[in-house]
Amino acid sequence: MEFSQDDNNNLPLTKFESMLRTNHILFFDSEEFENIIHHYLNEGKVALAKKAIKLGLEQHPSSINLKLFKVEINIFEDKLEEADELLTELYNLDPNNEEIYIQKANVFSKRDNHAQAIEVLKKALELTDDVVDIYSLIGMEYLFLDEYEEAKTYFMKCLEEDLEDYSALYNVVYCFDFLNQIEESIDYLNIFLDKNPYCEVAWHQLGKQYFELKKYKKALAAFDFAIISDDTFVGAYLERGKVLEKLKRFEDAIESYAITLKLDDPTPYALMRIGSCHEKLKHDDLALQYYEKALHQDPSLDKGWIALTRFFIRKRNYQKALYYINKAINIDSENVVYWKLYSQVNHRLNFYEEAERGYKKTIELGNYELNTWLSRGDLLIKLGEPQAAIYNFEQAVDFYPENAEIEYRLAGLYFSLNEVDKGTFHLKNGLKYNEDYSFILDELFPEIIQKKQVKNLLKTNQ
Repeated sequence: MEFSQDDNNNLPLTKFESMLRTNHILFFDSEEFENIIHHYLNEGKVALAKKAIKLGLEQHPSSINLKLFKVEINIFEDKLEEADELLTELYNLDPNNEEIYIQKANVFSKRDNHAQAIEVLKKALELTDDVVDIYSLIGMEYLFLDEYEEAKTYFMKCLEEDLEDYSALYNVVYCFDFLNQIEESIDYLNIFLDKNPYCEVAWHQLGKQYFELKKYKKALAAFDFAIISDDTFVGAYLERGKVLEKLKRFEDAIESYAITLKLDDPTPYALMRIGSCHEKLKHDDLALQYYEKALHQDPSLDKGWIALTRFFIRKRNYQKALYYINKAINIDSENVVYWKLYSQVNHRLNFYEEAERGYKKTIELGNYELNTWLSRGDLLIKLGEPQAAIYNFEQAVDFYPENAEIEYRLAGLYFSLNEVDKGTFHLKNGLKYNEDYSFILDELFPEIIQKKQVKNLLKTNQ
């Protein structure tokens, strides 16, 4: 029984809390204690639940249900030995009580003995009329074991018993997704919808499966049916917007996203997508307005700062782009994408030292893309720091061995420092890996092309 403020069901709870305040011991029957404990556990008030269990067992020491609540608390607090001992005692008293098996399975599960938990839960199935919850528990144990086919089977059993068990439906689709069985998932959802044609969750999941297969028109139809089934389903409007974007129906996508802003509090995601659609439609002022609204909702939203920066890069307004990416870095100085953009913007502005610093930070944060190494190294060459450039490219070789672009750069650097043997070594490597990139020498090191050793090697390879 759930307590409610609208009726007298909560009188035992009021009476119990009054007793706690006054320290006057009052009597409750065992069922009242069970309802009080259940209420506190649902509210997450474990300390009060424990007090109710203690007082309940003092007044009803033989109550199996109250002792099962004590087992539940012991399991929650990882007191597994105590829970096990009490379960053994309860089993001797009532060996046909399915709740004892369920709690025993919880103990096994807590100890990562999921196979044993499944065996115990299967025994509980023989003792209960309420199989749905136990099917669900068995399914979860199979998930812990990464046995997705078995898990899927038991979640499907839940749905055979209760078509509105949406938690089980989500889990079935999760298993299909993990097993990469998209077509099978679609077949299952269509059969399910034949039985339950107004299930918005199933239509929503079906649309997501079609979207994965890039069957956008079928996905759109599925999301439309989800909305017909529940016209307040925010998730369906969001997914519908994504599909409409793929179909390049940007105005319709904006309309779909805008509905979510009326149904619920505006989400940064929806605001960002509206901004992106406006940008595609060349509505620059509206695009900026929505990007800024998204950042107002969540100032730490990296997608918002990135979108604004790239917007101004596309407009060749590099000063404005730099303004926004600097603001982003001030909020999160460990975001590797921010530093990459910072470097690119500074490079466009010919702020070479700042650009090089950005690429260096990008590498320090774990971005080891070839272009990052090349861009940083080329800037070091431009800044007249050949030794630092050599060190940069030698680090790059560890990630990209046998790469001609790196080898030509190292060759040019060593020849420019009159280290002929090393220059020759790297030039030979470059020519061996890909002679088409030899133009790098002419672009970055025009002064060394006339050197005898370089001319001879290039001529030999022609």
